[in-house]
Amino acid sequence: MPGTTRPPFDPELEAVLAALADTLPPTLTPEMIPALRDGGAALAPPIEDLLAGRPITHREVIVAGYEGGEITLSIFARSDHATAGPGIFHIHGGGMIIGDRFTGIDVPLEWVERFDAVCVSVEYRLAPEFPDPYPVEDCYAGLTWTARNAADLGIDPARLIVAGGSAGGGLSAGTALLARDRQGPALSGQVLIYPMLDDRNETVSSHQIAGVGVWDRGSNDTGWDAYLGDRRGLDLRRARAGNRPVWAATGLHRRRDRRGVPRRGRRLRVPDLGRRRGRRTARVAGRVPRVRPDGAGQLPRSGRPH
Repeated sequence: MPGTTRPPFDPELEAVLAALADTLPPTLTPEMIPALRDGGAALAPPIEDLLAGRPITHREVIVAGYEGGEITLSIFARSDHATAGPGIFHIHGGGMIIGDRFTGIDVPLEWVERFDAVCVSVEYRLAPEFPDPYPVEDCYAGLTWTARNAADLGIDPARLIVAGGSAGGGLSAGTALLARDRQGPALSGQVLIYPMLDDRNETVSSHQIAGVGVWDRGSNDTGWDAYLGDRRGLDLRRARAGNRPVWAATGLHRRRDRRGVPRRGRRLRVPDLGRRRGRRTARVAGRVPRVRPDGAGQLPRSGRPH
């Protein structure tokens, strides 16, 4: 495929990736999933360490997920939170196969402190044991619980957003589509951080990231295979009886009518296998991210194409 030369990593990131190479190979295979889950502390520091010395409270509730299964929600708020403010429904990353509700929580915790927001982070069930639609339906169940209990949580329902990185970005997009189509919670926005959107894994950027980094093209295959199985790559818009929509795979071949979903903000990384799909999805939303040579992408504040 033309154009498959990888853009350079940031020099500091290159050094970190080299140090990680001995303990975390770039390609995750299905056989590695149990060990990666057992070593979950490597994906995120213990929540007690993240909260130490910070004016943030943490409590948990157990709610009904898809088909009645139990899922855990972690709720974070500032210790002095007293009035309805922004609400963040956080969906963690991990390629649909690893991670937990504390993976990537450091960024939403910054928002909790800075903006006096309330964050609800969902422990959705993981593939391959729980393939599509379990993860996205668990996320939607958690979102509807959050919206129903907004007053008790100290959330302004008009300021509720979904946010997540990688798989959490894809599941956030799918959850927003479910909320629209089922006339569920009215979301005010989406924050999709290098979202995992396209199960085909055929873009130029997906070919550029092979055998390098901490989540490469092969890892993407592992995650999507676990999540979709033999439904992967199907154009389900044209499928007939027995097929259901794939809410968390919003690539071009399944691009749904996005009218009525909230505006999206995205952060992208230049050497990232989901870069091209993330940029295209942002264009559909009317917001085109700038991509900088230092390894990051940022939506322009105005939301206008640059």
